[in-house]
Amino acid sequence: MSPPAQPGVPGGRGSKGPPARKLLCMCSLSLCLTYLCYSLMGGTGPAALRSPAALPGTAAPRSPAALPGTAAPRSPAALPGTAAPGAPRSPTALPGTAAPRSPANLPGSPGDPAPSAAPPRASNGSGEGAAGAWLRSPLAPGEVITAQSGAFERDPQESSTTDEELSRAGSPGSRGGSSSTTPDYGEKRLPQALIIGVKKGGTRALLEAIRAHPDVRAVGTEPHFFDRNYEKGLEWYRNVMPKTLDGQITMEKTPSYFVTNEAPRRIHSMAKDTKLIVVVRNPVTRAISDYTQTLSKKPEIPTFEVLAFKNRTLGLIDASWSAIRIGIYALHLENWLQYFPLSQILFVSGERLITDPAGEMAKVQDFLGLKRIVTEKHFYFNKTKGFPCLKKPEDSSAPRCLGKSKGRTHPKIDPDVIHRLRKFYKPFNVMFYQMTGQDFQWEQEESDK
Repeated sequence: MSPPAQPGVPGGRGSKGPPARKLLCMCSLSLCLTYLCYSLMGGTGPAALRSPAALPGTAAPRSPAALPGTAAPRSPAALPGTAAPGAPRSPTALPGTAAPRSPANLPGSPGDPAPSAAPPRASNGSGEGAAGAWLRSPLAPGEVITAQSGAFERDPQESSTTDEELSRAGSPGSRGGSSSTTPDYGEKRLPQALIIGVKKGGTRALLEAIRAHPDVRAVGTEPHFFDRNYEKGLEWYRNVMPKTLDGQITMEKTPSYFVTNEAPRRIHSMAKDTKLIVVVRNPVTRAISDYTQTLSKKPEIPTFEVLAFKNRTLGLIDASWSAIRIGIYALHLENWLQYFPLSQILFVSGERLITDPAGEMAKVQDFLGLKRIVTEKHFYFNKTKGFPCLKKPEDSSAPRCLGKSKGRTHPKIDPDVIHRLRKFYKPFNVMFYQMTGQDFQWEQEESDK
């Protein structure tokens, strides 16, 4: 027989506390239960590190394929940069899109189904004002040549906006592509008004002038949403825009929209009451300016005379060359009038934007339903550059002019070539006057020279 257990001796029959082995077991079980609870609750402590492949910086990764910086991705195929991590259910989701659920729902697919979002309309009111500066963007529309091959490209529209700028502007939480004076409050909205053309017509000058209005916020870069980036979706487009307050209008400009066949239908799908602004200029002068811009970037291209003709001996103009084709305004306008009434399109004279900027800006402000705040006090004519510069009427600071890319000296063109171009454009100009109900008097100014 074993000796009787002594009182107070651990393990004895008279011991009042639990055996040491049972106490150790209970402690281990309690620790395990605590660990399990933390795991089920997605704790951020040691319990969150359930996989040896988890990378630092992730929040409770559920898959060893999780990428650093993502928030609990549900699929290893999810692409970084998408909105609402974990929401995209298709491996074909594009970066920057807002949780697409099916490739068939992407804009730009056959039939171009319209994204189901409409822009909030601006109401009349006052907001935070900031005068626009004409040197915010040193490049004019199309300053950077974006040829897709080593050969000289005739048709693609050129842009001053880089993919990096658009990616930065369109990222969630960004302040959009507007100037640094844009306040970091308000709400990002789809644009209610667009400057859709034309290239080398004076769109940059118009944009900077209208940005001086306190009730207008406009993105400085060219988003090219309706011609190049439509597949990225409306949420990407909205994120490119600057924040606005109630009563302010959101705007953007991309001059190539006017000559893009799909643009009218796509803009109408976004919002059928969008207001459109087109800056037009004598098509002969515009074509030479277009060529001059390209020549400054690609000095090896053929002469203007060579590019302008299919057969110079027969006098056949090459209308497939983009510098010539853009100026056939009547042809492009027909496409827009299939979707928008003439009352929603304002045509601004590029010539009068130089000789009478305040007068043209009065028309623009009336068209947008804005109070006439941008007046002659905002402009100063620079005789050296040959066009107006923008200034703040409330201070004595030096006027701000468009960058060095503006006011380039045009190469000397054979007068016979210019004469043939005038004859080529004349019937199209007359048709354009009839369609718009405006006589821009391009033939008259040519006869005065």
